[in-house]
Amino acid sequence: MLVATAGHIDHGKTTLVRALTGVDTDRLPEEKARGISIDLGFAYWTCPAGQVLGFVDVPGHERFVRNMLAGVCGIDFALLVVAADDGVMPQTREHLQILDLLAVRSGLAVVTKCDRVGAERVAEVSAEVAALLAGTGLAQAPVLGVSAVQGDGIAPLQAALAAAAAQHRARAVAGRNLRFTIDRAFTVAGTGTVVTGTVLDGRVATGDKLVVSPSGVPVRVRAVHQQGRAAAEASAGERCALAITGADPQQAGRGQWLVAPEMHAPSQRLDARVRLLGTESQALRHWTEVHLHVGTAEVLAHVVMPGEALAPGGSGIAQLALEHPVAVAHGDRFILRDKSARRTLGGGTVIDPFATAPKRDRSARLARLQALEQPEAEAAFTALLDSTPGGVDVDAFQRRFNLAPSRVQALLDRPGVVTMRGQGTTAFSPPHLQGLTTRVLRALQDFHDATPHVPGMDVEALCKAAVPELELRIAQQLLRSLAERRALEVSGSLARLPSHATAIRPSDAKTWAVLEPLYRQWHFNVPQVNEIATRTGLKPAQLRDFFQHGVRVGHLVRLSPERFYLRSTVAELAQLAVDLAARSPAGRFGVADYRDFSGIGRNLSIEILECLDRLGVTLRAGNVRSILHADAVRGAGGGSR
Repeated sequence: MLVATAGHIDHGKTTLVRALTGVDTDRLPEEKARGISIDLGFAYWTCPAGQVLGFVDVPGHERFVRNMLAGVCGIDFALLVVAADDGVMPQTREHLQILDLLAVRSGLAVVTKCDRVGAERVAEVSAEVAALLAGTGLAQAPVLGVSAVQGDGIAPLQAALAAAAAQHRARAVAGRNLRFTIDRAFTVAGTGTVVTGTVLDGRVATGDKLVVSPSGVPVRVRAVHQQGRAAAEASAGERCALAITGADPQQAGRGQWLVAPEMHAPSQRLDARVRLLGTESQALRHWTEVHLHVGTAEVLAHVVMPGEALAPGGSGIAQLALEHPVAVAHGDRFILRDKSARRTLGGGTVIDPFATAPKRDRSARLARLQALEQPEAEAAFTALLDSTPGGVDVDAFQRRFNLAPSRVQALLDRPGVVTMRGQGTTAFSPPHLQGLTTRVLRALQDFHDATPHVPGMDVEALCKAAVPELELRIAQQLLRSLAERRALEVSGSLARLPSHATAIRPSDAKTWAVLEPLYRQWHFNVPQVNEIATRTGLKPAQLRDFFQHGVRVGHLVRLSPERFYLRSTVAELAQLAVDLAARSPAGRFGVADYRDFSGIGRNLSIEILECLDRLGVTLRAGNVRSILHADAVRGAGGGSR
């Protein structure tokens, strides 16, 4: 269980931790000289029952609130410390506000220095502290009086901590990738770079390959240490030190995370649930500049309000536009402080760590964020499927909620989830997918009705016309899945319904009436366009328009710039190549082999084979060819006249 102190400067937090653990957490010479804590201190205490408590001692001076914030991220339990002689002070209030904003719900209040005042004063301060706790997440926390110097009250406090440790439930490790917040980084002679921090999710072990995020530096874990001893691994909810290779302390310092490679996805826009403290005198307005504290990081940000300003004491969905990227996940808690970093304004919870700039369709965005705001991934996934007709990007969802592959697969295996796989995986609810399918097929039918002479509709144009709300790659995935089910056909960049037969233009019918008997006569030896014009009396421009339209609609194949064959004839020529390859050593043959096998002249054989190369029937390697896809001509679409 991780325990953090909180409270005003000089209220005895460090002395209290020393009385509980025997460890002086002030490690810096300046701290010892001035008698105040400046940075974070760490200590451990083993309960009589064997549970280990890790203590994070935080500075109480207002100048070092940023250090305090780095220390309380990821804690399980708080010790709010108030000196009996001073009573509640400004940093007492601010630290308690921070604990409440971070949703710390377990803790104790400790009135220290009870040996300096009488019992009446102790009772007065205890009542003041209890009143201060009311209305916060620590409202039910006991208030205990101690004298850390004389040892009075330490035993009851230790008993209370041991009881809390016994009731504490360890954080779930399975189903989550590693996320480790770094609060210190330094160099140890003979070891190299060492980082200390808290395992927020998953587990870390010697040999793990990780990424420093958001900087993106890949590292490897050389060793894991807990409580000064080597350990095999550390799990969520535990502090540890990691010796790493691949990064120096400047690259892996406070504010960075160590994460599993799949979780390295820094972001500069966060959608969040923001709460403004009721003690604020002004509303939180659009584009207010703030200091964002999340994990151990601090970064400047602007608040993007979707509508009206957020009133004091209010809560609402807003977006944070950051000056520098951060590495966060859904559910991470954060604190907002004012532009000058002098006071805490509020805080909140990350809803979507990969937010995009707000668009005009606020209702759809709000529905999506309300779905993502569910605390559990399973509930959020279901709500998102129901509210997102365009489907759920599974890879992005996995990163948002930091889910291990096994947990993602469990989501996809549930009834009522349909997936499409392409460059990534997209999940749909069956009703939404059916609606999208209906719109695509209807748009295609409308296009065929309006343009019967055109063989098909451009794929990208179809996607934009039928399903504009889908990302293009997802829309193209949908078309591919429909093609696999033979609900439509895709040839090159064109899509068409299987039932669509391209109408013959009246002018083409007259031209074909002249050419059809000649094509039967020519068979494999079709002449070039100018020669056909000479033989038939048709104009070359008229013939070229006829041939080019025939290629577009799939009836003809361009053998060379001036020679066009029936698709059925090209299929015969392709079959000759297949038969020849079957008889040839290792399935390879040359131009001369094809010439002799087909009885077609050498120059025309070269044109034919180059055409088959373009169609993907044959594959050329030097002076020989082999069969790549025997049915490529048929798969390219179209029939014959």
